[in-house]
Amino acid sequence: MAGLPGSAKAAAPRLFPDRVANWIGGDERSAYSGDVFEKISPHDGSVVCRAARSRDLDVEAAVTAASVAQAAWAQMPAVQRGDILHAIAMALKARADDMAQVVSIETGKSFKDAFGETKGAVQQGLFMAGEGMRLYGRTTTSGASNKQASVVRAPLGIAGLIIAANTPIANVAWKVFPALICGNTAVLKASEDAPATAWLFGQIARDAGLPAGVLNILQGLGAEAGRPLVADPRVAVLSFTGSTGVGREIARIGGERLAKISLELGGKNPLVVCDDADLDQAVEWTLLSAFSNAGQRCASGSRIIVFDAVYDAFREKLLERTKRLKVGPADDDDFGPVINERQITNMLVAIGKARESGASVIVGGTRLTDHGHARGCYLAPTIVEGAKVDDEISLKELFGPVASLYRVGGFDEAIALANNSPYGLTACIHTRSLDRAAEFIRRVEAGTVSVNAGTYGSEPHMPFGGVKQSGNGSREPGPEAIDFYSNLKNVYVTVTPGRV
Repeated sequence: MAGLPGSAKAAAPRLFPDRVANWIGGDERSAYSGDVFEKISPHDGSVVCRAARSRDLDVEAAVTAASVAQAAWAQMPAVQRGDILHAIAMALKARADDMAQVVSIETGKSFKDAFGETKGAVQQGLFMAGEGMRLYGRTTTSGASNKQASVVRAPLGIAGLIIAANTPIANVAWKVFPALICGNTAVLKASEDAPATAWLFGQIARDAGLPAGVLNILQGLGAEAGRPLVADPRVAVLSFTGSTGVGREIARIGGERLAKISLELGGKNPLVVCDDADLDQAVEWTLLSAFSNAGQRCASGSRIIVFDAVYDAFREKLLERTKRLKVGPADDDDFGPVINERQITNMLVAIGKARESGASVIVGGTRLTDHGHARGCYLAPTIVEGAKVDDEISLKELFGPVASLYRVGGFDEAIALANNSPYGLTACIHTRSLDRAAEFIRRVEAGTVSVNAGTYGSEPHMPFGGVKQSGNGSREPGPEAIDFYSNLKNVYVTVTPGRV
């Protein structure tokens, strides 16, 4: 196992095996082929572990295990399912330090940030466990005499869940808990960049009493393990978090067999700074929006739109604060590496294209190669200025610590630029005007809108998702996730009063 970055101690006990297996039917299983792939540390380039390289036969086994377990799990009262999920959430809480260390090892983020992410996953589990007591249908009236009408919820069957590595344990919790509380069994395709996080969750769930086969966890690469999971006709519902390109492919393959599909995809999110904004506050939220988690958030604030009247003052403050950011895996660092070599290469290429198109890189723009960073995937916090609205860097999600500055004349121009994007996930405005804030909320094309804060933010009881190429209209988590992971069944009962 690689050494623990940040404040986690290298002498800590081993938390996951050198060879990370699948969880199928409650048991650990290697890939049928015996093949593995290497998980590389984004912090120092070392081999963190080797994980099962699953393919069709492994997917077949996982889906079969989920199929065998589904009827009994669905028959269990939702309140009892909630009790089991509550036990899992509390077991995760008890092992929060362990999970945070694993997340930190795999992603390179600080232990502090990984611990905060783990706490959020626990809260997600507790909320969804409570939904077992709130799995609401409804009763209503019928237009016919002596007829009772109601709506109840029913499981869909098997859920195929595919996640990203940017917030690996949060992503597991967002999908697994709502899928299971509704009575579905699940096959989770772990991110190849965070195999041990998913493996440890599987161990925690098993030890907390989750019946065998209810949750199956596959390691592997997207094309080899994810694609056959999406194509399996026994998988009734698919939930994917990741890139828009892969989301389109999942929609195509799953759509051909009419599977129910949730897609939570990319973002190119605007943060608007008005001429009446508190500039110091706006700068701090811009830094958090653009650079926290190394910009690896679908909700990252990557387009900073500033009124002309305060542009120069805001720019000066932002540059000064950006230059003081600390990059590394420790708790006193502001953000860590991006997840892999491919990702940092893509960002450097995008920055180079922006320069070729006439934009200026006013801070950062380079890979960090000094001692402590040279072996990792570290990019300096980067701000681009002067990019045109139709340049690639203005339109394409980069998923890294790169933001672009844009100057606008006023509110209407800011709204137009904010909406001039193929995405519509999150948006934020900084203003002291209630009228401006209300109009921004009404007019901006986004699934989540914030005022005087950051572009990101989601809570377990609130829905999250976007419009345009940011998704297909589904929402997770919140009670709205229950709508996605269950079917509605209309029930009519005819009563004959004369037989009473």
